[in-house]
Amino acid sequence: MRAPNEIDFWRGFALATIFINHVPGIFYERFTHRNVSLSDSAELFVFLAGWSLRYVVSDPGQPVPAFRLVLRLVGRAVVIYAAQMLITVLAIALIAAAALYFEAPPILEWHNASAVFEEPVATHIGLVLLSHQLGYFNILPLYVVLMTAAPAIALLDRVSPWLLLAASVALYVCALLGGLNLPTWPVEGRWFLDPLTWQFIFVLGFLIAAPGRGLGASVRRHRPALRILAVPFVIAGGLAAWFHYSPDPLRVPDPKLFFMFDKTFLSPARLVHSIALVGLFAGSYRYIAQALPPVARYMSMLGRNSLNVFCVGSVLSLCGQIGRFEYGGGIGTDTVVILMGIVALGVTGWVSEWRDRLRARQGPQPSPSSPPQVSSPPVSSRQAQTT
Repeated sequence: MRAPNEIDFWRGFALATIFINHVPGIFYERFTHRNVSLSDSAELFVFLAGWSLRYVVSDPGQPVPAFRLVLRLVGRAVVIYAAQMLITVLAIALIAAAALYFEAPPILEWHNASAVFEEPVATHIGLVLLSHQLGYFNILPLYVVLMTAAPAIALLDRVSPWLLLAASVALYVCALLGGLNLPTWPVEGRWFLDPLTWQFIFVLGFLIAAPGRGLGASVRRHRPALRILAVPFVIAGGLAAWFHYSPDPLRVPDPKLFFMFDKTFLSPARLVHSIALVGLFAGSYRYIAQALPPVARYMSMLGRNSLNVFCVGSVLSLCGQIGRFEYGGGIGTDTVVILMGIVALGVTGWVSEWRDRLRARQGPQPSPSSPPQVSSPPVSSRQAQTT
């Protein structure tokens, strides 16, 4: 088990705030940083996923052979896909059970679930293809696509990190210019988080995590200046969020997606603000760990077991929504929901690590069919505290 570090801490922070924000209307969501930020924890989560990929594909001794690397990353994509299928089935069962138990048929229409009950044959095919996604359960499909593309990202980086950056920027700009996105089916629409644009922040995390080459080296050389430059962007984004300012789509020039605050396409304003937040708060973990050691340890534990914690948190957030629907939303109910959820996330992280310790005591049991765990890459304290 790794010692608490900055990467795991902020990943745990993102997981905890995603859980809170996925219970809409809950009292405590007003205290999460999305209320004073153009971006939210989704951007942070994907950025750190890209950062973690760096430690999966980079061996301090020698580069991982290409074929082995591809198998490792594709195996991880399969694990994430299986997790998405599991939590989607659980969510559908919870929605159906709540509608029956509380005699409230409108619950069946929550979060894009109505198609599952009205057109089950086609919709179940769509769920398997990831072309139909439930609301609040649409981050892992993005992650599946990104991890499926991760072998190409890693191999292109070996050729040239600047070539990878140029390719990622080109895809991002083309998607914004044309409004390109993956379609949904059988309900016509588009993915809530467009992989063609969100890949950019994933690639940025991957590139910046490289300490001695490419973009990562440039960022470290100019870190003091970049931190100062980040301040006005963070303040401007915070003011826009606080006063609920958003550009009028009818007034901004074409191409409109470049000037909107659109989350689906990760418009430039959201992207720049999220990166500015990372730059401004990078290195702050050491002070948080000194001031609030239990919080640092708890959040790092969540971050070390991110996939398990995310899955449990997604299901728990739906349980919280159902509970508030039936018993009403008040500070008392909301406090119970949050306390139970935060405790359950911690138990999930603890059980995950207890299982790993148990396996370690039993000795290594390699299996060619078992995909490696890469959600918690080895990160040293020095590496974790650099940006």
